Amino acid sequence: MGSSGAVERTGRAARLTQKCTTEIRTMEDLVGPGAAPGTVPTDLEQSTGLERLEILGKMESIDVFDMRPLDASRLGTLANPVLVRSAGEEQFAGCTGVPADSHNVIWLGMSRERPIERCPECGSVYKMEYVGPQEDAHHDHGHGHGWQEPKTMADYVKPEYW
Repeated sequence: MGSSGAVERTGRAARLTQKCTTEIRTMEDLVGPGAAPGTVPTDLEQSTGLERLEILGKMESIDVFDMRPLDASRLGTLANPVLVRSAGEEQFAGCTGVPADSHNVIWLGMSRERPIERCPECGSVYKMEYVGPQEDAHHDHGHGHGWQEPKTMADYVKPEYW
């Protein structure tokens, strides 16, 4: 009974110091309280950053990273691509064909500069929908580093063939 009481007190203290996902405003809000001296911390107590955000979201039944499978019920086209949401500068999506699992996984990389990709196996088109902050501190900054994305065969295909 004594050890379960300590667990309950630790759990109550953790609940008092944790924030809801709607209360998170800064990175400091994503630092856990840590464990009481002499105890082993739980994932909630020791997690920080994105891991903590994910745990807090799961506790509120919120899928913070939107891990639902992509729509594999149809072939994406340029006019109606399969949308891939991303809060970052780039996103990878695995295409398994239409219908699903009709070919091995082919990983397609999309970015804010090049948001549309076509699967070379089945032809399905995927488009990255950027949902992150509009002002990104890590974006180019206008320094002109001179890096350009390498050209692919898609850059040479006439638009009427798409």
